[in-house]
Amino acid sequence: MAQTVDPSSIRVALLAGGTSGEREISLASGEGAGEALRAAGFIVEAFDPASREDLKKLIDGNFDVAFLCLHGKGGEDGCLQGFLETIGLPYTGPGVWASATAMNKAKSKLFYLQAGIPTAPFTYLERGAAYDAASIAEKMNGQCVVKPATEGSALGIYIVEGAAEIASAIEAVHEIDDLVVVERFIEGTEITVAVLGNEDPHALPIIEIVPRGEFYDFDSKYAPGGSQHICPARLDEKTTAYVQDLAERAHKALECTGVSRSDFILDAEGTPWILETNTIPGMTATSLLPDAGRAAGIEFPELCTRLIESALAGR
Repeated sequence: MAQTVDPSSIRVALLAGGTSGEREISLASGEGAGEALRAAGFIVEAFDPASREDLKKLIDGNFDVAFLCLHGKGGEDGCLQGFLETIGLPYTGPGVWASATAMNKAKSKLFYLQAGIPTAPFTYLERGAAYDAASIAEKMNGQCVVKPATEGSALGIYIVEGAAEIASAIEAVHEIDDLVVVERFIEGTEITVAVLGNEDPHALPIIEIVPRGEFYDFDSKYAPGGSQHICPARLDEKTTAYVQDLAERAHKALECTGVSRSDFILDAEGTPWILETNTIPGMTATSLLPDAGRAAGIEFPELCTRLIESALAGR
């Protein structure tokens, strides 16, 4: 159970920036979380892991906890979590293994399937490996999604059909990632569910996402007006409870602690299909986690406080 903390006695190292393709979004998340943490009364100092000097300060500093606002490779994939484990600094969000596994959309699907969570039929391809685009097209039986396995924020996603388009998309994605996931395209309503907690996690209200574009891409996520968030989602009670249970099961299957946010597609028959689990959800003004928190009656400063309490309670 998370312990209650006195914010005025807690020194927080806020980590944002980094070296991934999502650096600017990370900095925006850091700015948003920093305001909320200070409003809650924490003593906050910001650091950028892209700076060796900042990393040295984390080793030498007398901080109680690190608050992570890092997205993408090097920050969300377990690398920085391992560094923090090594120097003995507690941190918000899931641990090393959970972060690395959730970041890999191919590996995480294996754990979803083991936990009985519906996920779209898929295959994955390593850079340089031979593949038969025609066979992949036949397996996908229509439109499919080609995306990088270890990038976030909807970077490099293609919706294609047929062998020629699939091959072209695979080559394009291989320019930014060594591992490509190809999965069957499922048309439907995009929803997302945030989960809080360690041993006994609980789901927040479901958010329905109405993107401006064809799907929930980078601009839909981060541009003002890029998407509409409807919370609670327009679902009946039975579907709501089922999807929340799936999100909690994903949180547990990937051994997440503190927080996670799983994205789903709800098809025309009402079946939810999990897409991915995010271990460091965004903290910008347009981000989904703060929206879900507010719908549950948890204002942003309290949400950040809960994440710190979970971190200090151990994994």
